[in-house]
Amino acid sequence: MQLFGIRVFEDQAAAGRQVKRNGTQRLRAIAAVMLALTAGVPPGFGQQQTGGVSGAGAKQPEKQASQLPAAPAPVLTMPLDLRPSGRNFSKPFGPLLGNPINMYRPTSIGKASFANSVRLDNLVKDEKIYLSLSDAIALAIENNYDIAIARYDLDIADTDILRTKAGFSPLGVSSGVVSGTLGGSASVLTTGGGPGGTTGGSGGAGSGTQGLSLTTGGAGPAPELLDPNVTGTIDFQRARQPQSNTLFSGGKTSLTTNTDLYQFGYNQGFVTGTALQATITNDRITTDNPFTSYSPELSSVFKATVTQHLLQGAGIWINKRFMYQAMNDRRIADSSFREQILYTVNQVESIYWGLVGAYEDVQARQRALDQSTKLSSDTHKQLEIGTMAPLDVVQADSTVATDKQALINSENVLNYQQQVIKQAIARNLNDPALATAPVIPTDRIGLDTIEEESQPVEELVQTAFKNRPELEQAALTLRNDEITLKGARNQLLPALDVYGYYGSSALGGSQSPNWTNFQTGEPNPPGTIPSSGYGTVLTNLFNSTAPDKGLGFSMTIPIRNRSAQAQQARSLMEYRQAELRLAQLYTQIRMQVVNAQFALTNDRAEVQSSLAARDYAQQSLDAAQKKLHLGASTTADVLLQERNLATAENNLIAANAAFAKDRAGLYQILATTLQHYGINLQDAAKGTVNTAPAIQGVQPASTMPQPTTTPMPAQPTPPPSSR
Repeated sequence: MQLFGIRVFEDQAAAGRQVKRNGTQRLRAIAAVMLALTAGVPPGFGQQQTGGVSGAGAKQPEKQASQLPAAPAPVLTMPLDLRPSGRNFSKPFGPLLGNPINMYRPTSIGKASFANSVRLDNLVKDEKIYLSLSDAIALAIENNYDIAIARYDLDIADTDILRTKAGFSPLGVSSGVVSGTLGGSASVLTTGGGPGGTTGGSGGAGSGTQGLSLTTGGAGPAPELLDPNVTGTIDFQRARQPQSNTLFSGGKTSLTTNTDLYQFGYNQGFVTGTALQATITNDRITTDNPFTSYSPELSSVFKATVTQHLLQGAGIWINKRFMYQAMNDRRIADSSFREQILYTVNQVESIYWGLVGAYEDVQARQRALDQSTKLSSDTHKQLEIGTMAPLDVVQADSTVATDKQALINSENVLNYQQQVIKQAIARNLNDPALATAPVIPTDRIGLDTIEEESQPVEELVQTAFKNRPELEQAALTLRNDEITLKGARNQLLPALDVYGYYGSSALGGSQSPNWTNFQTGEPNPPGTIPSSGYGTVLTNLFNSTAPDKGLGFSMTIPIRNRSAQAQQARSLMEYRQAELRLAQLYTQIRMQVVNAQFALTNDRAEVQSSLAARDYAQQSLDAAQKKLHLGASTTADVLLQERNLATAENNLIAANAAFAKDRAGLYQILATTLQHYGINLQDAAKGTVNTAPAIQGVQPASTMPQPTTTPMPAQPTPPPSSR
């Protein structure tokens, strides 16, 4: 008895009662064999676990999960489903009740904007850009290329949801940060892709330097295609066939047959693992064959088949697992965008404080040059009246030349830092007025104590555990890996399907004028058989006058099953890697928090020490200059004190910059930057800042003469084109 893909029971209308009894006996026998085979299957082998963590597609704890160290669960990025516009790409583009043609037309995506936001133009005064830290962050959210590129991932993740609703596997969406902006410093941890397949790379959580070429993401049987489709074939055939034996062609050497075929089908899958196939075939045949009774002959055949998976591919969960993964990927995209905002804001703040440091360094170099120039002028006057040695004059002139060189170098650094901040907060630098306008930073860092400095480090660690987007992404990726595990386990099962079908056929037409009596060789008189039109044929098709119905089983048992075994084992190994990577992320974040708090404490002490050293160097210089005027000191001593003051000012500038950067870095490590600065994530997703960020711990710059720097020439580049 054959079991693989053949009918095991059928009931033909033309069959007699004996055939029916034999078919019933065969069905009972095969059902007994099926029960015997399934009795040897381990318990729960056909019913997949619906466990996992509380993510999409997971309802119970995954039995394969390791006992991870206790840690607070990361908080999901809120609000969910951030979008840069009001359009939702997870829904069909064309309405079902509207114009049906729209479903087959390509959609349109708005062209990318390469213009700067109006906010930047409002900051230009007297051909200079007066930039506060709040303005810099707001401009970065509106104009920065990294953030603009990351916004598209939100809509890309929506398209995967739409794709999986049709039963297809997700294509995946890049996660992590886009780091194309130059300058600054910001910390970021990689979560690893794993079988979820949501990172830009191809490696899993345990990828080394070379990475893994493929993962087991999407393992398991292919789900049923849930979007129905209608097929149709219309064929007109005109054939003339030579006859080798005229005995059966009424003495004709060739026969002409004209066939018109109209065939239509409907196919649809269901999330239960059920597939429906229905076809109807209509033929209209005319022929000059003398032994054909109908010409034209009208025939219709209908058949509907329902197939249900019983083991592999059975169940709602296994056929919706890609939807669950796509929904998790959508949450990962939201979290990744939040991570991008945290990264870019911290990067822009780091660039801003680097600009402040370069700006103050130019001022310090200018003051040093003014002091050395005045001292050189005084020594020249004293040389003329004979109270100064020529060697002291040479030393003073040499100091002036050195200070000029230091000032030029500092101005070049400032010019570069101005270009760096521009490329971080502007999208189009081709405007000569913008490219050559100097940037004047208007904020300075304050030494106000922040709450995080005095908090116990363990409290900060727990805050980071709850807020860090990397942990959120790793946890969601782990949920996707659990879904992959269940899919891989389901694929280990044999393929056992049950199917039932119902069909019928009908025949009609008009008596052929060429119809000949085979015995007498004479044409049959008209009306020998009744004529019937297509309406009668269609009625007979569905009134069960000639039914064709049956029930069957189809089984495929892979011998040894090595491919499925290897895939299931590898998916479990990758899941273990993802678990270890998640635990490692907790450890890395803990060390980052500890280091950031210690660094901020050290930076504050360094600023206070540098400030005291600067004040002492200033007083020492004042004293040396007074002594020089009284004749109690030398030019060399004054120059030495000037060098000490310049060094002290440079140390203070560096200490202030390090304190400002590390304070912003602590906010990023704790993932509290958005709360501290009042940044609205929904506005950031849309690329518009309705409320300027409120930066605490900064103060306006003191009124000092602005350094006169030589602006860098604009570098004209062709504007990018949009397709």
